[in-house]
Amino acid sequence: MKKLVMISLMLGWTLMLSAQYLHPGDTIAIISPSSATDTATINGGIRTLEKWGYPCVVAPNALNNYHGFAGTIDERLSDLLWALRSPSIKAIMCSRGGDGAAHLLSRISLDTLRKYPKMIIGFSDVTALLCAEARAGVKGIHGSMCYALKTYEGNDTVSQALRRMLAGNLPTYRVAPHPLNVIGKAEGTLVGGNMSVFNDLAGSDFDPLFLDGIVLFIEDTGEGMSKVDRMLHNIEIRGLQKHIRAVIVGQFNKYKHPENGFDDMYALLHEYLQHWHIPVCYDFPVGHAHLKNFPLITGAKATLEVRSNEVVLYY
Repeated sequence: MKKLVMISLMLGWTLMLSAQYLHPGDTIAIISPSSATDTATINGGIRTLEKWGYPCVVAPNALNNYHGFAGTIDERLSDLLWALRSPSIKAIMCSRGGDGAAHLLSRISLDTLRKYPKMIIGFSDVTALLCAEARAGVKGIHGSMCYALKTYEGNDTVSQALRRMLAGNLPTYRVAPHPLNVIGKAEGTLVGGNMSVFNDLAGSDFDPLFLDGIVLFIEDTGEGMSKVDRMLHNIEIRGLQKHIRAVIVGQFNKYKHPENGFDDMYALLHEYLQHWHIPVCYDFPVGHAHLKNFPLITGAKATLEVRSNEVVLYY
């Protein structure tokens, strides 16, 4: 059985969410809020986006390099504000992740994000910006950035899912069952992403776990099992699991296992999540491996149905 099958586009639902989606000819800005990148990566992403019908503009500082970041905090913030405030720009794609996006949050307010409600597109370190938008009531897209669009030229299944989502054609995802799944159905605001990134927002105005009634999705790369254990305990000790209606567990990779008696990360996560008494699904295709990183709309209402024979996520 395939791990994931794309089915209906749920066109009847798009009218409720269409304000931020794109039309042919809409301009996308390319910014670099995190680590430094290169011209080939940005140009490769632009080729795919323009092939899809979206002209692109590159932020003034997108190719800067300051101690490994794509410019100083002021330069990266300037590019984000430029993209948000420019009327001709309809969406914002981040060139890459890495580290540093959270730097910008100390100098931007939720009110600014509400005033300029544009979709930010990215994942990994960009999780910080997506969580900030969700706290502001603004939708974003947790999905592929320039590197993947350059590498696959937009022709793979994941990239095509992003292309449809940019236009407001929302998918229903169907995923094969996993032995650790916890059966149930829940509806809530879809938030999350890279677990270590949103964990670092704990207690701030941008902490997505302060939203009540959420469907939380998690993934990570290079984080050890003990670190993930601490992040889960942080959620519990703050009492914020009461805000979570369901959990979508994505891909965890590049970590040492087995460890402390757990065969893998899913076994560790199950040790906690089974006691939260909410629906949980494992091995959802979202994470740092592009072909297992299907786009998700953050800040949008979504329904998760964890059944005995499949998992269904729809908007």
